[in-house]
This record gives sequence, structure tokens and C-alpha cells, in this order.
Amino acid sequence: MEKIVIIVLFGLVWGSFLNVVIYRVPQRLSLFRPSSFCPACQKSIKFYDNIPLLSFIILRGKCRFCGEKIPFSYPLVEFLTPLCFLLLYSQYSLSFHFFASCLFVSALIALGFIDFYLQILPDAITLPGILLGLVYSLFRSDLNLTQALVGAVVGAGFLLFVYGAYYLLRRKEGLGMGDVTMILMIGAYLGLRGTLMTMILASLSGALVGVLFILFKKKDLQYALPFGTFLAPAAFVSLLWGGRIVRAYLNLFRDLAP
Repeated sequence: MEKIVIIVLFGLVWGSFLNVVIYRVPQRLSLFRPSSFCPACQKSIKFYDNIPLLSFIILRGKCRFCGEKIPFSYPLVEFLTPLCFLLLYSQYSLSFHFFASCLFVSALIALGFIDFYLQILPDAITLPGILLGLVYSLFRSDLNLTQALVGAVVGAGFLLFVYGAYYLLRRKEGLGMGDVTMILMIGAYLGLRGTLMTMILASLSGALVGVLFILFKKKDLQYALPFGTFLAPAAFVSLLWGGRIVRAYLNLFRDLAP
């Protein structure tokens, strides 16, 4: 129980830090200076107004000084981070893989939200993530360096093929290079099977959301969805439950076979 409490508390604090990453990295601002401030009025946020989740509730989702609404993504990130850490803990306990996975998932959360708001995937997150994934593969028992490289290269190669084919057909970009570097990072950590699972899940969920936007938001087929926002949760699902999903899928066909 104590471990769970510690993980939750750390996850809340780390989620608050991820909000700083999400806001500042795309603007190439320092992560440490100045201290937290309101983006609207630029006033420094006091420590008692910067308590994860609790401050958002106490302030009723508004800045104490200017009354500007605090984006709902802030408490959402602070909630998702400890939740993801708890799910990782339930799977891996306090192992080396748990801590490495926490870093990987932190990058996914930051990239997913940045892409959702700005439709960019900063190299400042993806490139170190690729390097860390490859280095970590040297110490893993479930994935070696060759498998990590294959996962990264095949995933990126497929997206580059889609990018090129779409450009030849439509004379416009269908994917950004940020998506390619993000899948390189995912491939370096998940290997080939996990990367393929990630792309399938992200494509299916993206297609579903796209159809809903067309039906209910009156968008057309030209409307661009941030693919990184779908890659992030898909990679998390693949990390935790990818093997089970594949086995369930194969068992389904085995049961249907005459």
C-alpha cells in the first residue's frame, strides 16, 4: 500500500512537470526558469496554487489573478500520469523495466497532448527518446538492440511510404516528419510486434474519430487529425496488453477454424 501511495504522489508531481514540458518545449522555453506562471496574465503561480489536481478544484479551474480558465488538459495530464504509472506497476512491479517504461510513457503523454494542441511533435522529445530506447535495449532480456532497430526502421519506413504515396496522389503532406520520428521512438522501445500493433490501433482509432468528425462536426476528408495523439495511447496499450491482444486474436481464429 505504501508503494502505491508513493507512486501516486510521485505521478501527480511528475504530471505537473509534464504540463510544463507540454507548454514550454514547443516554444523552446526553459523548463526551470522562470517558475510556473499564468500564460494569460504572466503572474507567477504560488506554490499553494500549484498543487496537482487539488489547486484546480479549489480555484474552480480559473487563474487566481486574472480569472482566465485553466485548460482542462492540465488536470487531465496530472490524473493520467499517476494512473499510467499504477498500471505499469501492476504489470512490472518496481523493476528496472517499470522505471524505464515510466519515462517512455511520460514522453508519450507529452507528445500526445502537444500534437493535439499544436500538431507538432518536437524533436527535443522524440530524438532523446529514440536514443534512450536503443540504449535501454542493451540491458533488456525481452528485446535486444537488433529487434529495437528493426521495430524502429520498419515502423518509420511504413510511415514514410504512406507519406510519399499520399504526396504523389494528392500533392500535399498527409503526415508530418514528427510522426516518423515518434514511431522511431516507439519502435526502439516496443520492437517490431509492438510497433505494428501500435500503428494498427492508432489507424483504427484515428479512422473512427475521423468518421465521427465527418458525421457530427461536418468536416470533410481533407480535415487533418493529429496522428501522434492516436499513436501515444496506442503505444501504451501495446506496451501493456499487446501480447494479450495478439493471443486473443489468434485464439479467435483458432476457435473459428473447422
